[in-house]
Amino acid sequence: MDDSVDVRNCQRCAALCESRSRIVNGVGPLDAELLFVGEAPGAQEDAEGEPFVGRSGDVLTDALRDRGLAREDVRITNCVRCRPPDNRDPTVEERENCRPYLDREIAAIDPAVIVTLGKVPSEQLLDRSVAVTKEAGELFDVRIADEPRRVLVCVHPAATLYDPSQRETFETALEAAVELFDGGDQSRLGDF
Repeated sequence: MDDSVDVRNCQRCAALCESRSRIVNGVGPLDAELLFVGEAPGAQEDAEGEPFVGRSGDVLTDALRDRGLAREDVRITNCVRCRPPDNRDPTVEERENCRPYLDREIAAIDPAVIVTLGKVPSEQLLDRSVAVTKEAGELFDVRIADEPRRVLVCVHPAATLYDPSQRETFETALEAAVELFDGGDQSRLGDF
């Protein structure tokens, strides 16, 4: 565990404390250029203590591999670090309770690009309503915890499992993120 980004004990959300078996912190290098942000841990993530494992994690891992990256090359985290009951979406209050942890992790990692996986993280980090399938692959310059950041919207990997027509949208957005990253060559990102 790394004290700069990991949460060891949090009691801010009673319902989440009751439903979790553990706090699920982000995984991957602390100097990763690509940071993937999901919504919240599901049952398998809660059981294993790692974000994006199981079927949707396999989709993400395979898509990264197809683009020459391993999971170990990127950082993967969630807006909320505890599993919501019955895998429901985290409430606005729960997301706000966990937001300082996410902001602290973003600041510590200082990624070149943040890739939001789904509606909840997209809306959380862009601070507005997001039409994910229409905006997937778009890059936005925003301020997070008073620092300029680049956020790229992407559909959630699970969307490709439930709706195969989303596969191309997911892969196109992921390709855009990897092109921006370009194997660590930040010179392509430019200044903003």
